[in-house]
Amino acid sequence: MEEPQLLQQQEEEQSQSVSLQDCLKLLKGERDEQRLAGLLLVTKFCKSDDLVSLRAIYDAVGPHFLDRLSRTGLGKGVLSSGSGENRDAYLQLSVTVLSAFCRVSEIASSKEMVSKVPMIFEVMSMKSGMPVLEECYEFLYLVSTASEDGLTALYESGGIKLLAHQMSALPDGSHLMELAMKLVQLMLKKLSQGIVENDHLSELSVIVTKIARQFALLQNALKFEALHLLSAIFSSEYSTLLHDALRVIQNENWSNHMRDGVATILQNRVAPAEKFEALILAESMVSIKGEGWLIGQINLPNVQDPIPADRCLLLVLESSRVEVAVLLNELAYSKYEASKSSSSTAETIISKQQKVTIVFSLVEKIIKLISNIGETEGHHLDENTFIKAINGLNETIGVVLEYLQDAKEHGLKVGNDLLASVRLVGSYLAEAPVACEDKITELLGYMLSVEGEHESSPFYSVCFLLPMLCQKTVKIEGCKLLASSGGYKAVVDCLMKLIEQNRNGVENNGCIFLACDTIMNLLKMEQITFSEDESTFISLLKALALWTEKTNDPSVVMMASSICTLIFDMTSENALLNHPSLSSSCLDSLSRLIARSLASWGQDMSDAAKADMDLLEIVTAGYSRWADRFPQIQKAVER
Repeated sequence: MEEPQLLQQQEEEQSQSVSLQDCLKLLKGERDEQRLAGLLLVTKFCKSDDLVSLRAIYDAVGPHFLDRLSRTGLGKGVLSSGSGENRDAYLQLSVTVLSAFCRVSEIASSKEMVSKVPMIFEVMSMKSGMPVLEECYEFLYLVSTASEDGLTALYESGGIKLLAHQMSALPDGSHLMELAMKLVQLMLKKLSQGIVENDHLSELSVIVTKIARQFALLQNALKFEALHLLSAIFSSEYSTLLHDALRVIQNENWSNHMRDGVATILQNRVAPAEKFEALILAESMVSIKGEGWLIGQINLPNVQDPIPADRCLLLVLESSRVEVAVLLNELAYSKYEASKSSSSTAETIISKQQKVTIVFSLVEKIIKLISNIGETEGHHLDENTFIKAINGLNETIGVVLEYLQDAKEHGLKVGNDLLASVRLVGSYLAEAPVACEDKITELLGYMLSVEGEHESSPFYSVCFLLPMLCQKTVKIEGCKLLASSGGYKAVVDCLMKLIEQNRNGVENNGCIFLACDTIMNLLKMEQITFSEDESTFISLLKALALWTEKTNDPSVVMMASSICTLIFDMTSENALLNHPSLSSSCLDSLSRLIARSLASWGQDMSDAAKADMDLLEIVTAGYSRWADRFPQIQKAVER
């Protein structure tokens, strides 16, 4: 059997050799007809992987004739044979042989081939329905991968715009679609935030919607190419701009395709890196479409039975839970166990911190979805799914608290990963303030001391925990915890910084009033005393006086005067005047504040004053208790 096969192979090689020699003779001929005949032979006998023969053929025909052939095909010239007919055939032949020659990297990177990129674009824009299109894409891919000049020519000739126009017409899963996606991947290197904003935002958003369809429908290697490409786009510096552009797209099919693709990746056995890329897409989609995107009908190829609408939510939550556990474990090892001499440790930590930010964002958005599920129109979870989600969130928050415990034991308080951990814990406890009580009791003081890498003192960590603290301090146990841990000082410092920001034009009334409510809850508890910490509350009095001096907002006036009233219960006018950090002018401001709040009492109360009636009652009751100890305030009230 082997001998006939060997003879057949020898005959094929001899036939190819003869054909090649015939081609070269014709290509070196003096007349265009000979060269055309030679190129036609090339398309019939020369194999695409025979790079040696392709090089010899290219050298024989030369770039000048190829250029004239292309121009004739485009109707911009005529070969010396005088034939201006069959232009489409000339164009097909031209692009076919150019694409074949570019399989030789030296040819593909040459100036002659790079200069033909605009001509290929012209062919694609004119003849998009012709068989020549695939050779055009092949040519562009080979030239743009062979040299930086080729890639630059692809981009500067309008590659993004052309692909945005053509990709919708390319068959799903085709070689053409694969090449188009590879060209997009290459051109991403040329894009920056400024370029996208000014030139390519709409085109890039269209391209994303087309790739999303491939990501959903295909079940082969091209699906993963779509995953990698979408992940790269949504991880880029211009992703926020892209989010804005994608929000206004009316067609919802693309977002459904993204959900289908994400669910398919997460529910199958794929590499961890690819699962994480799917989470990047999920986080981006929730940022674009809202948390409700996680709940919706999933349509998978070759799956007839209906898939529950909450499947994507549970898959994303479970995958995020696993990633949180893995990443925080690896981060802790890199920080506390890995060799300090390792040069890669710092880079590894930064990389993992960036990944943690993404999965934390997803978990936080799932918390928001679960907490609002009854209020979100069209989105419902059955009891079983709700329990699974709560259990998954409890496990995730437990892992994060263990990470914070580890950091506390190692004496670390500064780090964006620690701050992000506090934020996630705060988001969950805002909705479930009694969750993880033992751990929170142990870690509350520490969490309130955590700082971001660019903070000079704790601020954001306190802001993140304020919703939970405001709820916990309604009860005596929460007040005792905050007082015994010293955390109330962090809340007071946070409120003073918020007031300073407010006076400088940065409004954050939500946090300000949460901090005020928390401090009032503490001060109202008679069992809690702060007799040894006079300076903390005197600093707060000064901040409240400045905050209210130039405001007409009745809510601000009543909130500030209520806190001042409760602080006055602990001191006297003489004690304040004898304190070195509180001036008489500050006491004047405080006197005017109390007088303004009490002046709103009466039958002709405004609607705003009625809304703050509980605060007004605190002020009036407090004034009756300590008025005789504050003659200056009493004088201002009676004036």
